Amino acid sequence: MSKTILILPGDGIGPEIVNEAMKVLACLRDEFGLDAEFDEALIGGAAYDAAGHPLPEPTMELAREADAVLLGAVGGPKWEPLDISVRPEKGLLGLRAGLGLFANLRPAILYPQLADASTLKADVVSGLDIMIVRELTGGIYFGQPRGVRKLDNGEREGYNTLIYKESEVDRIVRVAMDIAMKRNSRVCSVDKANVLECTELWREVATRVGGDYPDVELSHMYVDNAAMQLVRAPKQFDVMVTTNMFGDILSDCAAMLTGSIGMLPSASLDEQGKGMYEPIHGSAPDISGKGLANPLATILSVAMLLRYSLNEPELAERVEAAVNSVLDSGLRTPDIHSPGMTEVGTEKMGDAVVTALCSS
Repeated sequence: MSKTILILPGDGIGPEIVNEAMKVLACLRDEFGLDAEFDEALIGGAAYDAAGHPLPEPTMELAREADAVLLGAVGGPKWEPLDISVRPEKGLLGLRAGLGLFANLRPAILYPQLADASTLKADVVSGLDIMIVRELTGGIYFGQPRGVRKLDNGEREGYNTLIYKESEVDRIVRVAMDIAMKRNSRVCSVDKANVLECTELWREVATRVGGDYPDVELSHMYVDNAAMQLVRAPKQFDVMVTTNMFGDILSDCAAMLTGSIGMLPSASLDEQGKGMYEPIHGSAPDISGKGLANPLATILSVAMLLRYSLNEPELAERVEAAVNSVLDSGLRTPDIHSPGMTEVGTEKMGDAVVTALCSS
């Protein structure tokens, strides 16, 4: 039965990088029998400009009907003056919540060809392979009450609520444990239990869930120490599981260990394995339209889509092998370029991956 993939190019460099990912999907369909159909819709700033809302209902309906969603990026300075309720990022948050995408998987893998692109010494990051599991639909990004209010003295005060239920912690920790069982059987749960009661509960629940996985080594770490350890000795980590906000920050930190945020994909999954897939970088408005963006994170997001939502692991491996082949050939976009390599733009990098894929 044919699968439906919803394509959401979004803003900034989103349409450019998604276009290259679509070339990969077309090759998989035409050359390797991928049975998939594609819909396209608006999200983010582009949706606001066209429909007055960053997540129009037609987009949400298509997302509910699709088997998987591929997203480019949202946001940019153009929309920052808007009320926070209709800024582009609200479209992304609404999509995650509306689809119940509670588990965000963010791999931080250093490709051996890019060891010199990392800002850390090669011996510190060589062989790096971390999976960060971020809770995605709870925590301070969604907690109520929230807002800005005026005090009696006329001063304004901003406030947000950090909140997690036991069931929310239980299910995200189980995702991390299940992933660790297929890796090196180590999970580090990251919290701030010495200061925040909410994450004190997080630690208690994580410890209880860990008891159901006797073959997985569970450890706990405060988030400030975890940030330091990611820079000091990142290879100590296998799987990290943490809250929405902490995961947002730590995954971007881990991204730079790999040489470029432009190399890293992500998956956001519901309880049935349906997912939304996107590069973890932003819309990069400063290079939008210049053909400089790295499409590899988006292409690798396609690989995750194939593996987790379409149950096509062999095709996922083909895509990943094609990316490796292109890196072996010495082609580099500006963000990962180093002396002796050949610098190329977005389109040429995408075409090179397609060539490597179709000839595999």
